[in-house]
Amino acid sequence: MTLNKALATSALTAALLCAGLLQKAPAAQTIQGGWAISPSNQADEVELMLFRRTEHSNMNSSNSWKLNQLTGLTAAQLKAASSPVRFAIAREAGRIECAGNLQAGTGGGSFTFTQNPAFLQNMRSLGFDGISDDLVFAMALHDVSTAFVKEMKAEGVQIPNKDTLLALRIHNVTGQYVREMKSLGASNLSADNLVAMRIHGVSAAFAKSLKDMGYDPKPDSLIALRIHGVTPDFAREVKKLGYGSVSLDQMVSMRIHGVTPEFMKQSSDLGYGRPGIDQLVAMRIHGVTPDFMKQVSDLGYGHPSIDQLVSMRIHGVSPEFIRKVQGRGIRKASIDDLVAMRIHGIMD
Repeated sequence: MTLNKALATSALTAALLCAGLLQKAPAAQTIQGGWAISPSNQADEVELMLFRRTEHSNMNSSNSWKLNQLTGLTAAQLKAASSPVRFAIAREAGRIECAGNLQAGTGGGSFTFTQNPAFLQNMRSLGFDGISDDLVFAMALHDVSTAFVKEMKAEGVQIPNKDTLLALRIHNVTGQYVREMKSLGASNLSADNLVAMRIHGVSAAFAKSLKDMGYDPKPDSLIALRIHGVTPDFAREVKKLGYGSVSLDQMVSMRIHGVTPEFMKQSSDLGYGRPGIDQLVAMRIHGVTPDFMKQVSDLGYGHPSIDQLVSMRIHGVSPEFIRKVQGRGIRKASIDDLVAMRIHGIMD
């Protein structure tokens, strides 16, 4: 190219840029912060913390990282008495470059994160626009990729916004997890449901155990079961006690109010057979304990009905009150009489 042609080409490019007809590629955005490393219990892992402070926020992320995820960091450097280090975390969203020093596997330094402009373009094509610099950094940190978005969409997961997309990755909602839950008949697997299920430890094995017992749990039920500690073992123990048709909602209520297999067996041993689940829950809510049942029986009242026992507790008919009534020479007062006396303040 002659000098005159080069000058002409340069002048034309400048004119087009000024006119907005050619768009100069945006400069990659950078974020800076600090890092710290400490040894892990696993031989091929380290504990890596990345932190960043700004005028308006503080970010601190600490996780176990496989050594092969930290390009440039070697096992020899971690074992050295002292070593300068440079390593990187390469993601589709960008690259985190770290530099600093280690002493016997512990140390720290600073990092610089540089965005990948192509990532923003790809995410825009998938329906996620207006991603802030901070969110791009978080997506790099948690490895949000376009391949992940496409996999979620292929499984029918509706992702309402960018924050939910990040939450899916943070809580390890994978395509495999979605497929496993779908294979077990779980429906309405929204992004929010999937995140909540992972947060509360709803595994495919947990769902399968319940399905094998004849249940067809929905996402909301699975979450409630895990929150309140309803396990397959608990369901099996309840079934062994002769309760073959207890619903998942009833088991949640049992766990909330402390209806344990032990309590159920103690009630049965005291002559109450197999009370209904609602009765057992009412007993626990109102403090009808095996000790209370035994004391009432020993005071000459045999086996009052569960409804009577609950009424006694609601209205404050305690063994002490019964003994007080009997001490006044009133030995034939019925349960209903005792309740009425408490309601009307007699003996107070």
